[in-house]
Amino acid sequence: MDADRLADFGKAPVIATNARNKGSRKHLKAVYYDTPKRALQRNGLSFRVRQSGARFTQTVKAVGNDPLRRGEWEASVPSIAPDLALALPFIPEKLRADLARHPLEVVFTTDIHRHSRIVDLPSGAVEVAFDRGSLKAGDRSLPVSEIELELKTGHPSALYELALRLAEHGPARLSARSKSARGFDLAADTPPAPGRPHKLRLDPSSSLDKAFAVMLRACLHHLLQSLPAAEHGGDPEGIHQLRVALRRLRSVLDLMRSVVPVSKLEQLRSEAKSLGQDLAAARDLDVFQQETLRTVAQGCPSIAGFDALNAAIEQRRLASYDKVRLALAGRRTAVFLIGLGGWIEARGWRSDVTPETLGQLAEPATNFARRILSAQHARVLKRGRRFKSLSAEQLHRLRLSVKKLRYVADFLLPLYGPRKSAKRFSRGLAELQQELGIYNDMATTTSLLADIGASGSAAAAIAGWQAHAMIGSAPRLKSAWSDFVKAKTPWSVEAAA
Repeated sequence: MDADRLADFGKAPVIATNARNKGSRKHLKAVYYDTPKRALQRNGLSFRVRQSGARFTQTVKAVGNDPLRRGEWEASVPSIAPDLALALPFIPEKLRADLARHPLEVVFTTDIHRHSRIVDLPSGAVEVAFDRGSLKAGDRSLPVSEIELELKTGHPSALYELALRLAEHGPARLSARSKSARGFDLAADTPPAPGRPHKLRLDPSSSLDKAFAVMLRACLHHLLQSLPAAEHGGDPEGIHQLRVALRRLRSVLDLMRSVVPVSKLEQLRSEAKSLGQDLAAARDLDVFQQETLRTVAQGCPSIAGFDALNAAIEQRRLASYDKVRLALAGRRTAVFLIGLGGWIEARGWRSDVTPETLGQLAEPATNFARRILSAQHARVLKRGRRFKSLSAEQLHRLRLSVKKLRYVADFLLPLYGPRKSAKRFSRGLAELQQELGIYNDMATTTSLLADIGASGSAAAAIAGWQAHAMIGSAPRLKSAWSDFVKAKTPWSVEAAA
């Protein structure tokens, strides 16, 4: 939150009513170390020595695929200088030789004033740390103004309950990004890296209930890891990945409709759709400027007007990013993400269900997967009938069905293990989606140019280029569709090998 609002959050009713006492105040200084080539960071580790008064504590932290859970190992040391020998047991053996060859260096420092309190809720005890200070790397610095929540005892839902109450108290942005991640980016002078979905791992024997939990948690993690890059705006992939994360979430919620009560699903799905719409203009302009406009301008150097068109696009793009940041910083987004996380941790889809539904949730997820995949695959085939004669609008509807099948397959195919047929099917489906996406981007260029009021020789060149490119892309699109139609479905018995 904004630095001038941090103290006010300490007076929030949920803190004032449930905190054990007035807490403790500390001045924490820390130095983060790594090799010159950042071997520890590249392997998901951070290594620091923190000073609190006369005490020095050395910490190794490990971050896996879950941004909300971190391994942490501490040891007392005599000074701010690190003692690598104490850390080696917690560092993978493959890295130890690298550390022996390349001495550690200071990457960045932190200077934080922390006020910590323990808040007791019915579901658990949470340490609430009010942090104010800065990160420094060379001559660059970054302010810190945040509340860090850490579960001490009880159920993780306590974190979300407390976070939701704080979000309702005042403007705050949800973040799962650690100080170390921000510090390394500050030292490298790079924007936050776009988050990407990790490969889903599902045991074929998983119940449907467990499979839903794994899929939803993966969506939440993708959302949280995509937020910083989308808000920063330095890399167009940030907005793109956040939109993908929201679509993946909606896909899982759609999957659940046939099994669990729809009221909460519809609420979450509506919020995900609304946030996705807030991102749409920025993404469309990114694609047009970075891909379409740049390609045509390079291909038609003798035509004037591209610089002026690019300037007009850039003005609109920057304005669209301002709207994105406003939406991401809003209370509605914070409440949506916190509510989603709490619902997942509590497995809220089990609430108010019939014994019959509980029985369905306990069944093997493969039964559900076979039925859903077969139905969505059939829907795609139906949309693609008489493929060669489909109009641009019909191809757009087909693209949406293919995209939905792609997301469903990404979530459910892991239940079928490492089958070759699953890999082939996923690869063919991805190629078809890509070709349909390229064709759709070409087809929507005319409407985008009209929307921004573009005219003149540069706009005409772009429209003509895209029309010609659509003709050229047709053979690749037909080939991708033909390969998809012929591909064996991994969930069928004959494709089991």
